[in-house]
Amino acid sequence: MNSIYDKNSIDALIARINKLTPESKALWGKMNAAQMLQHCKLASDVAFGGQKLKINPLMKLLGKMLKKKVFYGDGLKKNSPTAKEFIIPSTFDFEEAKNGFIANLTKIANEGKSAITVMNHPFWGKLSYEDWDALMWKHTNHHLEQFGV
Repeated sequence: MNSIYDKNSIDALIARINKLTPESKALWGKMNAAQMLQHCKLASDVAFGGQKLKINPLMKLLGKMLKKKVFYGDGLKKNSPTAKEFIIPSTFDFEEAKNGFIANLTKIANEGKSAITVMNHPFWGKLSYEDWDALMWKHTNHHLEQFGV
């Protein structure tokens, strides 16, 4: 089973990321490849306490209600809404975004669960290490599939 805590699983994700180029086209959605990589980097920063989110109470309730379905069920849907902090400006450096996201994945592969320092997600609510695993794997896979890799 794939896991963000397993080096072989992370190596497989990184190999998929390395297939992307600045010209890679999305199969759905509005982001280009650089924006998607930076979006994923920022989303993974939440686990380390490096990215703060401002979520209104109604959205927090929605996140808690959807958590099990998204993490352990169908996963993320195409064109799902995202927090404003994860919406990337029209221009962003591809290599910077790629290297930053790979660094975050490598950190988790090397440090394991101790890399995760935030156990109360601003949108999803209280998370276990297994919840973080499911969330980060599904989110990353979702966006790599978005770009056909």
